[in-house]
Amino acid sequence: MTPVELSRTVLHAVRRAVDEGELAVAVLPERVVVAPPGPGGCGDYATNVALQLARPAGQPAPRVAELLRTRLLHADGISDVVVTGPGFLNISLDDDADGRLVRDILRAGPRYGHSDTLAGQAPELHAAHDARAVVLMDAVARVLRSQGARPRLTCAHPPEDAWVRILGIPSDILVGTGTGTRSDTLRPVPAPADPTPLGRDAARWALLHPAPHDRPHLGPGHDDEHLAQRETNPLFRVRYAHARTRALLRNAADLGFTPEPGPVAPHGDVLPLLADHPRVLAATAAHRAPDRLARHLVAVADALGPLLPSVLPLGDEKPSAAHRARLALAEAAGTVLAGGLTLLGIDAPDHL
Repeated sequence: MTPVELSRTVLHAVRRAVDEGELAVAVLPERVVVAPPGPGGCGDYATNVALQLARPAGQPAPRVAELLRTRLLHADGISDVVVTGPGFLNISLDDDADGRLVRDILRAGPRYGHSDTLAGQAPELHAAHDARAVVLMDAVARVLRSQGARPRLTCAHPPEDAWVRILGIPSDILVGTGTGTRSDTLRPVPAPADPTPLGRDAARWALLHPAPHDRPHLGPGHDDEHLAQRETNPLFRVRYAHARTRALLRNAADLGFTPEPGPVAPHGDVLPLLADHPRVLAATAAHRAPDRLARHLVAVADALGPLLPSVLPLGDEKPSAAHRARLALAEAAGTVLAGGLTLLGIDAPDHL
């Protein structure tokens, strides 16, 4: 169960409690925030929704928390719920939650995290005649489409031929001044130099990885940091992590075993980061900020590193259920990396 799914499960419990008269709340929250438990908490995730509902419901927060706890204990994928402090709900997922998450990712493939939450929306995105602004607009549009929206793209002037040919900018961007709201007019700090000498992948990363208000590192003295195949280059780390997952699948096939989702311990931060991917895509779309997705991919790649050496059997060791589960987790992480890079307009090669 992903954090997004757990949030929906908790919100469903709140709505049922209201519908059945256990809680009298005039306005329900649009969403419920779940996060890793803080000091004094327990389980996999915690939420303060009971504290938020206590005042409008006219009941003590511990009482509201206990009402929701009773309902959540019957929800699929939840093994335990504990009320701590002034009314925090601490939720433990069942033992197969990790396996289900990996299965969900592998089933969805590169579209994991895509949704229809913005279906029917057609935001207008407008960019100045600037390489970074147009690349940013293209990446934002890709992520918006992944959430069901159908954005309309406009630019002050037709994109330069090199931007289309090298940077992968759509050639059919409409020319105009833009009529959307201020939030849909993208104004990143312009690139200090022409990004096209870097080629499509490195150039797009150099323009998208920094936050829009930060100055990209481009031009003399900086280009090598985007092209060098070493650990100091975050794009290389992301693509290398993806390529390693694909190499592990090939090597496992040579050894005669395939991935099979199941419990993986220890797994560090990999699973929580994979579970958070749908939320990251939604936030990237909402804030028009592809840098959020880029940083998330770097975090996934870095968290994946310590797992990879334990995926394949060593020496005369026979493939076990643990090896199959770790291989499935590696494949799922590689799938998330590939899907995220594609949304940024960057290639994810299987060999690097």
